[in-house]
Amino acid sequence: MDLPRIFTIRESGHRIHDPLTPEKLAAFGAALRLAPGTRVLDLASGSGEMLCTWARDLGFTGLGVDISTLFTEQAQARAAELGVADRVEFVHGDAAGHVADEPVDLACCVGAAWIGNGVAGTVDLLDRSLRPGGMMLIGEPYWRRTPPDEETAKACHATAIADFLPLHGLIGQFGDLGYDVVEMMLADQDSWDRYTAAQWLSMRRWLDQNPDDDMAAEVRDELANEPARYTRYLREYLGWGVFALMKR
Repeated sequence: MDLPRIFTIRESGHRIHDPLTPEKLAAFGAALRLAPGTRVLDLASGSGEMLCTWARDLGFTGLGVDISTLFTEQAQARAAELGVADRVEFVHGDAAGHVADEPVDLACCVGAAWIGNGVAGTVDLLDRSLRPGGMMLIGEPYWRRTPPDEETAKACHATAIADFLPLHGLIGQFGDLGYDVVEMMLADQDSWDRYTAAQWLSMRRWLDQNPDDDMAAEVRDELANEPARYTRYLREYLGWGVFALMKR
């Protein structure tokens, strides 16, 4: 049970596996106005940067669950580095279907709504771990501009235009599910650049070090084509945000 290897090669240099800069991540945590001691469940926690830095800066405690063995190890190391290993724990496991042993104050799935087969299912999954009156965080793409055709949508790594909604449509979907949006932090093109362009250097360095690896041809093809595809399509059409929700 693990992530596809191409993903860990591509994002090996990342601490945040979404298009949020450290500054945006810190600002969003502070904007939630949650008390020290807030208990967090972070599903698909990646390398643990959100939970670790919020534990250090805001006094949160909690658990992160991720399917990647590499990212889980990195999260555990980051917790030790920041001196919060006594407050946060990271476990390797499938976040899909994971429910906390005891209700938490803040339940999160930032950028991995596939664990619930989409937004609605992920909201339902997080709600099962959330105490009454608690808050959840959902990170999700949306269309900055609706693609003119399905080919453009696929160039943005969607399977179809219908995969994502415009921002107002996504906000409306949260409302239809019975939740108020109480905060949000949106990626801008610069934070998309920092997330995506950093992958190119990671891939190039991996190729230089592993020219005979079985994955080399796939990584070489992606590195050769992704910068042009990103700047022509994804950078112009796809947005991303993390949204704080509370049940009505």
